[in-house]
Amino acid sequence: MTPVEALACERCGRRYAPGDVEYTCPAHDGVAGILDVRYDYDAVRDRLSAALDGPTDDLWTYEPLLPVDGDPVRLGAGGTDLLDAPALGDALGVEARVKNETTNPTGSNKDRGSAVVVSRARQQGHDVVACASTGNAAASLAGYAARADLACRIFVPADLPEAKAVQPRLYGATVLGVDGNYADAYELCRSVSAERGWYNRNAAMNPYAVEGKRTLGFELAEQAPDADWVVMPMGNGCSLAGAWKGLSEFERLGVIDDTPRMLGVQAAGATAIYDRFVTEGGGDSVEGEAAVRPDSGDTTADSIDVSVPHNAGKACRALEASGGDAVVVSDEEIRAGQRLLGESEGVFAEPASAAAVAGVRAARERGTIDSGERVVVVATGTGLKDTASARDAVDDVVAVDAAGDGLPDDL
Repeated sequence: MTPVEALACERCGRRYAPGDVEYTCPAHDGVAGILDVRYDYDAVRDRLSAALDGPTDDLWTYEPLLPVDGDPVRLGAGGTDLLDAPALGDALGVEARVKNETTNPTGSNKDRGSAVVVSRARQQGHDVVACASTGNAAASLAGYAARADLACRIFVPADLPEAKAVQPRLYGATVLGVDGNYADAYELCRSVSAERGWYNRNAAMNPYAVEGKRTLGFELAEQAPDADWVVMPMGNGCSLAGAWKGLSEFERLGVIDDTPRMLGVQAAGATAIYDRFVTEGGGDSVEGEAAVRPDSGDTTADSIDVSVPHNAGKACRALEASGGDAVVVSDEEIRAGQRLLGESEGVFAEPASAAAVAGVRAARERGTIDSGERVVVVATGTGLKDTASARDAVDDVVAVDAAGDGLPDDL
């Protein structure tokens, strides 16, 4: 038996027994009634010592705290390193560490959500899983579906970087390039999955995707209990919300005494969550009330290029509950952050991840983060997924002939 007690609608508060509803609250249209998985914390507390006894090899170390009833799909997600980052910290004026999610099996933190979703899909007898994605969730779901011997259908914006479009196809998924933005791909995936009975992983649509992501918070609580800030990029908002849920649960269960503050970072071309939280003060509002831009922005950080963030409410509430904040950074600042992270600490992160580095710098300039504070930067995805964008952040190759002609004298 899992420790799940109920699924609660974040819009109207209705509660459902596990198994009575699959995706969203039926009292609302579309994805307006996002559900949150609630746990029996007395049962969780009884299981906690076993989960924390020993090293965290992968996210299934926390299986007693997850909504999966045995026989999970294992591919190695979770258990990622927290790296001391003194050179990065010196450059930013903080005590920095990097949570290196680039080493997850398909290269991003999305593997945490997919591990739980695909495990549930297999247990419930589904043959096909599907999602809409700007790239990382596509690869993640496809990889886990292959591991579980399930068919996979992926809906992506047609202009997705080629490396991100290739990866899920290599895992055997059918990739459907939608002539439109992420919001268009999301809606098409939602309608087709409902018509054909595919199990839908979509953020906000499937309440269990966030539950896998909360294991990031569990790990941060154990690895960095003294952190003042956790800094994450925001696209749809579910990764930050999931990490905060895990952190706050471990405080509630007595694993840590205090929680860090969350800093959410958005690219200047896709600022819907920032607009809602900072400009409109929308931390208390419910799902479905976000002010959004009608079209996707023009940003190099494609993984967070989301104009209609369905989990904006959860992200805003996480920022507010943690006493945190949000910032916006330009593509130029993102490229500088990508290069700084690589040069200072040897971590090759994609632009969306580098946005977190740029966000620390922006927060320092604003006075949000003080000098010397303990900051964890979450590198959510590997730069190998988008080497074309990385070229804009680095110098050209120096051409040298076989005799050494052209070798710069100042090297």
